[in-house]
Parts: sequence; structure tokens; C-alpha cells
Amino acid sequence: MRKLIFPVALFLIATISTQAQTVNEYLISFENAIHHEASIKATFSNLDLKPLEIRMSRTSPGRYAIHNFAKNVYGVKAFDEEGNELEITRPNPQQWDVHGHNGTVHFEYTLFANRGDGTYSQVDETHAHLNIPATFVFPRDYQHRPVHVTFDVREDLNWQIATQLKRLDEDTYFASDTYYFMDSPALIADYHLREEMVEGQLIRMVLHTQASEREVNQYFGKVMDIVKVQRDVFGELPEFDYGEYTFLLNYMPNASGDGMEHRNSTIVTGSKALDEPLGDYRLSTVSHEFIHAWNVERIRPASLEPFDFEEANMSGELWFAEGFTSYYTGLMLARAGVRTHQEYVESLDGTLNYVINSPGRQFFNPIEMSYRAPFVDAATAIDPTNNNNIFVSYYSYGSVLGLALDLTLRNQNNGLNLDDYMKLLWDKYGKTEIPYTIRDLQAALGEYAGVDFANQFFEQYIYNSNMPDYKSLLQQFGVSFESESPGKASLGSSINENNGVWKLTSNAIIGSPLYEAGIEAEDEIISIAGVRLSEVETIDEILERRRPGQTIEIVFSRWGESKRARVRLVESNRIKTEINPRANRQARAKREAWIQGDS
Repeated sequence: MRKLIFPVALFLIATISTQAQTVNEYLISFENAIHHEASIKATFSNLDLKPLEIRMSRTSPGRYAIHNFAKNVYGVKAFDEEGNELEITRPNPQQWDVHGHNGTVHFEYTLFANRGDGTYSQVDETHAHLNIPATFVFPRDYQHRPVHVTFDVREDLNWQIATQLKRLDEDTYFASDTYYFMDSPALIADYHLREEMVEGQLIRMVLHTQASEREVNQYFGKVMDIVKVQRDVFGELPEFDYGEYTFLLNYMPNASGDGMEHRNSTIVTGSKALDEPLGDYRLSTVSHEFIHAWNVERIRPASLEPFDFEEANMSGELWFAEGFTSYYTGLMLARAGVRTHQEYVESLDGTLNYVINSPGRQFFNPIEMSYRAPFVDAATAIDPTNNNNIFVSYYSYGSVLGLALDLTLRNQNNGLNLDDYMKLLWDKYGKTEIPYTIRDLQAALGEYAGVDFANQFFEQYIYNSNMPDYKSLLQQFGVSFESESPGKASLGSSINENNGVWKLTSNAIIGSPLYEAGIEAEDEIISIAGVRLSEVETIDEILERRRPGQTIEIVFSRWGESKRARVRLVESNRIKTEINPRANRQARAKREAWIQGDS
């Protein structure tokens, strides 16, 4: 999100100044938390004498789709300064227009909140997990004003407040404006707290879960190892507002798995059972979200500035903002010692298989895949889609391109690598907080590695959908890239059983044997190669006796009508990545330098 209006050094001056200027005030309480309700009162004063437009956001920072948060708002009332109830009209589902006020509006409502993740809010007697756009209304035309929010916490539950907002007193916090407020989640619970100073800035871990002090200490040590190796990629930590960064980690059985970046904090959630050991739980998400402190929060696409809280936000740079972040996610775990080098290398094939084997690349390049975020990023729809054939996640697509760029740069044996390219982007667009475009990324790569190299990379892999030669690239680093099951027969799409009925798990994959045979997701598969599926546990029991190139018959039922199709089996296209024990010394050295982050 954009830079805080008031620098840290001027906070005291700013605080004094807000005492003289009008602020938007909020009070939230949780008397009925057991039924997932919060009571919210907002006061907006010094208003123009016209109807006040009060809105609920439809989007949330870090998400790109529409979310109609207003659906969980009810019991709405408005009063003037004297306590007289005011007329409210509804021009649209997200808005309340308050009429007849005298310059001040007291606006009250009840919020139902029962999803604890990076997009929504959850209130119960274990915690108040608050994503601000899903919780608080805002006054149109007055978003520039500072915000004071008071959390009336449940002392009987030993709740404490954690947020990146600046604390004013025991329960009241400050935001420079509505924009900053919306980007500042809060976790209110009886939580574990750990802190460490790094380069003069405070890194805090707020952890809400059931765990022993020993487990928490070990976990925090791993979090800090991740922080430090990521700092080394960019050369320094960002200058966090108020000199603090907070990990808000909510691992409870009723939470939902997610992670969401914010300017000076992240909220990571997971459905961890109370008796489940803490171990390395969700550390991959912790790694991903902290990289965002540089890449997306400060190295920021121009297409996301300013973030629109009323409409979907579309960006063609998500293959870089999310995808390159995803590439570094696992690599940072290896550098921090959370994963072994072998574990890291073997984890690469999942994403490579997904991207390389996806037919979606014939329809959209990485930029256009990024444009589809409003349709897929926690978006909801009830009509079927063909996404398994036309969409490749920009997280995964960008991740394998980040891998290719890193290895290609390192393979030139002239000291180039992706880390130093990211440092250059940090210097040009991160520390300066000048938003970038795709052309800026290309120009910066040209500055770093040569214009011809940059033009070729972007033309081949960003503006078009070609795939790098991963087999050759990985071989230079002592990593094998081979068929997972040579000679294994495949139908090219998955078939699974559910309540005795065998069907494709998704639409038939374009180009697969089942697709060419005209078999689709609505069809019930009865038999394959003469074997009734009711007689087997898995399809592999049938296919393991067959070979690629053989033609078999499939019997299926479509809406009660029996049909037959001839299907020619193909070889499984899945590959695996492994450390090559026979790699030469040079390749092994290059692999160590790559994974460890050396030039």
C-alpha cells in the first residue's frame, strides 16, 4: 500500500495535529462474540450539510476480486449530535445515505463475522480476527481524514490487541487515513508474543494457537531465520512505519488456511487442531507473505495504485508480484534451513508439472493470466468454468519463470543472479516507492543483464507463452528433470470415485485421450478396457497392465444413455526433479551457490 502520510519521526507532531483536526472515530465491542457478532459505532463529524454517503468496501488489499462485505451488516441506525435518529436510504447494496444530520453522524451497526482468513473477519470467544474492509464502513469524501479506532476487548477472555496501527492509548489506535486503516488488520486474542530487534527495527510475532513455550520459541527462531535470509536478498529491511513489523499468526481449528500481506504486517491463518504440534506449521506462507514487504507492498505495480475499495482491481504484473514472490517462498525456506536442499529441489516438480503441462498457455500469456485474478482470487461463482483448460495461476506461472530467470542469469558465469536484479528493482522502485510497469521491469533487466537478454526473455516468456528449456537449465545445476514414470500409460485426465460413481475430477484436459474421445466431466465412467470400475480401487490398477500407444474401449453413461469410445493411451507427461548424484563438481558448486544465495 502507499506510503504513510506521517513519517515516524513526525509522529508526535502528527498526533498533536490530529487533536486539532477532524478524525473519523470507531468503537468496536464483542459482547455477543459467542454468536459471531461485533457491535460497531462510528462517529463522523464536521460534515458538509448534505447526505452522508457511508460505504462498505467491496475489495480488500491483496485481493483482486469483488467481495460484498455489506451482506454481513445489519441493525443499522444513525443519529445526530443530539441523539435524534436520522433517515437512511440505500442507493445500492454497499451504501447507506444518511439524511438530515447537523454536521455530525453517529452510525451504528452489527457485524456478523465467522471466517478467519486474510479476506474476511471472524469473531468468537477465542478471538476477534479483523480484516478491516470486512469489518468497518467508511465515509465517502472523508477518507483523507485520520482514523481513531478503539477496540473494547473482552478482559474476561484475557484478550490483547495486535495490529500495525499506531497505539495512542491502551485500546485506541491511529491511522493516517482510511486507506492506511483498511490495510491494517487486527488480531485480538490471548496470544503468544515474541520480539527481536533487527537493524534497529522491531520484528514481532503474535501467535494465536495452543502450543508450549518451547514450541513457540523454536517457531519464532525459524521465523527470524526466514526474515534474515530475505533481508539478505534485498540487502536491507524496508523502513517499516514506526519501526515495527508484525506477524499476525492465527492457527486455530475454526480458522481457514490463508495468508495476506500488508504494509507493515501480515496475517497468516490455518485450521490447526488444538493438539497438533506446532512444528513448521504454515512457515511456507510466512515466507511468502514476508517477501511481499518488499515485492508488492513497496516494489508495487502502477496498476494497483491507488487501490480501489469499490471495484475489482486488475493488474497485468501479478506474474511478477505474486509469481516471483512464490519462487522465493520455497528457496528462502532452504536458505533458512527450514528445508533441506534435497527437499527444496524435489518440491520444484509440482509447480513445473502444473505450468508446463497446462493447455491454458495457448490462450493467455503471463500478463493475461494476471488479468484473470478478479475471476479466481477467492472469487465466488455458481456457474461452471473451464479454468483447468484455460487458466494457469499467476503464482505458479511466475514462480517457474522466476526459477528460469535465476538459473539463466547464473548460468552465464558472470556473477549475475536474480537476487541482484531484485536489489536493483528495490533501489529503483521499492525504496523510492515509485510504482512500476511491465516495461519498467524489462528496462531494469536490460540495465542489469543487457538489453538484448532482457528483450529476448520478455518477448519469449512474458509477452508470449513459450516455456524455457528446464531440462537443460537444471542439468547445469546438478538437478535431473526426468519422466516420473517412463512407459506409464495415461488417459491424460484424472478419474475418481465418489459414492460409487466414477467421473472425471474436472473438465477433460484439452488434447488428452479422453478429450479427443469426447468424454466429459458429466459422464459416468462404467468400464475401462473391459474392466468394470466397480471392481477396482483406482484407475491405475487397469492402466498399469497397458502401454502407451494401445487403444482401449471406455464405456460410459451420459444422462442415462450408454455410450462407447475408443481411446488411445499416451505416456504420462509428469516429470520429477531430483538432485543428480552423478553431477560433476562444477554443477554441484553452481547448485550450492544458487540455493544458498551466493553469486
